[in-house]
Amino acid sequence: MSRLNAFLSQNAAKKENVKYVVSQRFAENGTPVEWELRCITPKENNSIKKSCTYQAPVPGKKGLFVPETDYDAYGCRLAAACTVFPNLDDKELQDDYGVSSAEELLQVMLIPGEYMNYIAKVQEVNGFDIGMDRLVEDAKNS
Repeated sequence: MSRLNAFLSQNAAKKENVKYVVSQRFAENGTPVEWELRCITPKENNSIKKSCTYQAPVPGKKGLFVPETDYDAYGCRLAAACTVFPNLDDKELQDDYGVSSAEELLQVMLIPGEYMNYIAKVQEVNGFDIGMDRLVEDAKNS
């Protein structure tokens, strides 16, 4: 029974926020400014994913639909939700870039390579960086 203690919330290791230099272009006194990312909960993740899922018609099957997820929108919304700093909801920052949402702001602030690297980092922070190959290899070595 004592092994269950490891699963109690007060004993679980807390996931710390991560600092990450997204771009060398955002600097103060020549030093790149770090962005801060947080890990979201599965509940938050499900909500984001659901907001990016739509019913797509099945070709050749009139009246039949299947759920499909827009993974580009999902990645962008996930990144926006995980960004602690800079505050992507800041009106002054959004106005400066001529946008009206955190997701739009990310897509105009960053150049394509920076954006893709940031999405990858956000996925890593949320535990999506462990591929099936690594899990199989870990299982073999156990």
